[in-house]
Amino acid sequence: MAAIEVKNLDFWYGSFQALIKVNACFAKNKITAVIGPSGCGKSTMLRVFNRMNDLIDGVRMAGEVIIDGRNILDAKADLVPLRKSVGMVFQRPNPFPLSVYENIVFGPRVHGGDTSRDALDQIVEESLKSVLLWDELKDKLKRPALNLSLEQKQRLCIARLIAVRPEVLLMDEPCSTLDPQGTARVEDLMRELKHDYSIVIVTHNMQQAARVSDDTGFMLLGEMVEFGPTSEIFTMPRDQRTEDYVTGRYG
Repeated sequence: MAAIEVKNLDFWYGSFQALIKVNACFAKNKITAVIGPSGCGKSTMLRVFNRMNDLIDGVRMAGEVIIDGRNILDAKADLVPLRKSVGMVFQRPNPFPLSVYENIVFGPRVHGGDTSRDALDQIVEESLKSVLLWDELKDKLKRPALNLSLEQKQRLCIARLIAVRPEVLLMDEPCSTLDPQGTARVEDLMRELKHDYSIVIVTHNMQQAARVSDDTGFMLLGEMVEFGPTSEIFTMPRDQRTEDYVTGRYG
């Protein structure tokens, strides 16, 4: 079953076409990695999935991106529930300059629902437990989030997303600023989270894609060259361009 279905997606920055007839199916409760050289359209595609590119002047799109049975590229699409159900983690952790507690309850307060102290306390505990931070931070909830380590900040940003109960987690190079130990812990976290969420990760690190993902898409010059089970993409690619990239003969 698909969490995100992409059909003939074209995307332009002004006159430059960044995505060309992209087709892909991102499965529910799986980790899908998107690999490819810099500038191939990976992050552009990721930002289409929660319409973040709309904030850039001169962009236009064609095709379909189906999430929950709706084409999110439709002019009438409601972006508020979309951005609640499709959250994004960026390359560099970006916690708000607030306490750990206030970072996590920010989203639930914005989106409404039960915002009583007891309800928010429960959301904070559940969200931190889900990213394996509760034991580390339960006595430090009032401390500034900006004082955390890089790895803790990244996990906190994931907890901040989980607090609003999304369905899909988009991760754009989430480990690029972390050391190997921090990277390993975030990768372990991704494997745990896929039981409850569908995850799409953009990464330059092919070893990471091979380690954590169930499916992989290879992009080149705005095209989705090949998409399929990770084991096949890395060991039996059908396209010569994919083989050249994963064996290090390209880029």
